[in-house]
Amino acid sequence: MCGIAGLVNLKNENISSTQVQLMTNALKHRGPDDEGVFIDKNVGLGFVRLSVIDLSMAGHQPMFSDDRKYVIVFNGEIFNYLELRNELKQKGYFFKTQTDTEVLLNSYKEWGEECQHKFNGMWAFAIYDIPNKHIFFSRDRYGIKPFYYYCNDEFFAFASEIPALLTILPKKVRPNYQSIFDYLVFNRTDQNDQTFFDNIKKLHHGHSMSVNLDVSVQVAVPHQWYNLRTEIQKKKSSKFTVDEFHRLFIDAIGIRLRSDVPVGVCLSGGLDSSAIVSTIVTHFKNKDLNTFSAIYNKGQSGDELSFIKLYEDVLKNMYYIKPDHNSLKEDLEKFVSLHAEPIPTTSPYAQFKVMELAKGKVVVTLDGQGADEILAGYHYFYGFYFKDLLYNFRFLRLLNEIYHYLITHKSIYGLKTLVYFLLPTMLRTRARVYEKKYLNKDFIKKFSNSNTISGNLYSSTSLFDALVNHFEYKLEHLLKWEDRNSMAFSLEARVPFLDHRLVESTLSTDSGDIIKKGMTKNILREAMRNVLPETIRLRRDKIGFGTPQDEWFREPSWQIIVNKILNSPSFNSRNLIDVKKAKMLYIEHLSGRVNVANEIWKWVHLELWFRKFID
Repeated sequence: MCGIAGLVNLKNENISSTQVQLMTNALKHRGPDDEGVFIDKNVGLGFVRLSVIDLSMAGHQPMFSDDRKYVIVFNGEIFNYLELRNELKQKGYFFKTQTDTEVLLNSYKEWGEECQHKFNGMWAFAIYDIPNKHIFFSRDRYGIKPFYYYCNDEFFAFASEIPALLTILPKKVRPNYQSIFDYLVFNRTDQNDQTFFDNIKKLHHGHSMSVNLDVSVQVAVPHQWYNLRTEIQKKKSSKFTVDEFHRLFIDAIGIRLRSDVPVGVCLSGGLDSSAIVSTIVTHFKNKDLNTFSAIYNKGQSGDELSFIKLYEDVLKNMYYIKPDHNSLKEDLEKFVSLHAEPIPTTSPYAQFKVMELAKGKVVVTLDGQGADEILAGYHYFYGFYFKDLLYNFRFLRLLNEIYHYLITHKSIYGLKTLVYFLLPTMLRTRARVYEKKYLNKDFIKKFSNSNTISGNLYSSTSLFDALVNHFEYKLEHLLKWEDRNSMAFSLEARVPFLDHRLVESTLSTDSGDIIKKGMTKNILREAMRNVLPETIRLRRDKIGFGTPQDEWFREPSWQIIVNKILNSPSFNSRNLIDVKKAKMLYIEHLSGRVNVANEIWKWVHLELWFRKFID
């Protein structure tokens, strides 16, 4: 796990190592163990290393191929590198190191761009073909590892994080107001290749691109090398059983335990992270596992201590941290700077504190990210499932599922989401805008018709489409937050549920294997029989790394912060929010009559982001 950066002068002018060094200095938290820079006239590559596999200096990057024709900078892990190494050895390749980086580089030599399909892992890398002056960039299937870039007529630059790019941009950056609109209205970010900064883009997950430095200099547009729908269709004809799910899940965890440094698990107490812990304990017989959890006072939102404690008789090394309103206040500036783009909830802050807790005890963590996307873990997936059954005229099944849903959850939220998903795209947007009564009317008018979320994410006509669309348009922001939170403390985060074999096979199964009798994640629950504590296996609620943010923002210290922002000239001058309405809404929140903690946090984070990165 590392940080990568690079600079290509498109005018064929020489690059200085100082320029690349500026970029890697901004990434040093991602790789405290080693660093390197490669310069070849108008091409510069930079790297900072967090040593995880082969801790020796043999793993130094930029790394060259044996023939010195290729050089690579690589962030991530290829988990099946041992199997690929053996395959390449049979083809005559020799290896000087024990690293997955050397395996990746030789895979590219052997198979070219097709090597991407052979990798099971998470990655963002650049490979420079020195004789042919060709640079190839790739990002993993689901966007676990980040890749940002900027391009104009003079240069092309890339980096693992946006602040590294900001160090070399010639002009003051401008905000991307469409991204801000989507953030405020839909609580969404990263649904396409846009960022909160104009002209700074991210290479979309499952995409690659090239820069060809010949006489005509061609900067290629991103090319999709991986298509999830296509891969799922290949598996649709075969039935995916509970036993097969269990076998793949075990293998996904097993290859992610490959490491030359200590490994731990971020344990929330929910079904997903608990399934990982229980599998490691029961199948891999590891009771010395380190676990890290965020807890709160009993009865507070986000507290899952009672579920976490079910492992106290099994595990020896369980660690806890209790984020609160004071710690959030103290960490606020660091948190805003670290993420470099606004976040619509404080949930990632809980994860940030868990990673802080893990630092110094482990170097690698595993957690349950991605399970909600392959197993319909979010409550609104019931609305998609009901819509699926309705559109396919499966009325008896629909009535049966609604009945079990109402009995199990004692809520009508699933029915409300069904109604919302049945609305035309334009009305869905208007409904969400109407909820945000504090938005400036001119801002709404300018950007409401150009959003893509209502159409791409909420127009799904089946549960299958909804799940796939979440991989395409929603999952990436969660992965981005996890990457920043873990790398802030020089930790590598691994996500077994996003093993592509598990993703493709699970999404190829029937919807009734995902949601059944009012319960989501059916196939995982069945696979975890006699593995998970029953109290967790049959949990109906979902919390994850939540926080009691509604209470935090009623605290006197936070009242000062929020009111200071709402009354500031800069906040008033942005013309995004009707300040009078925002103040009234905050007063309602303070009274306890409403809970608009997410909106309050969005105002705070957005304003602090403007001040830090734009103003």
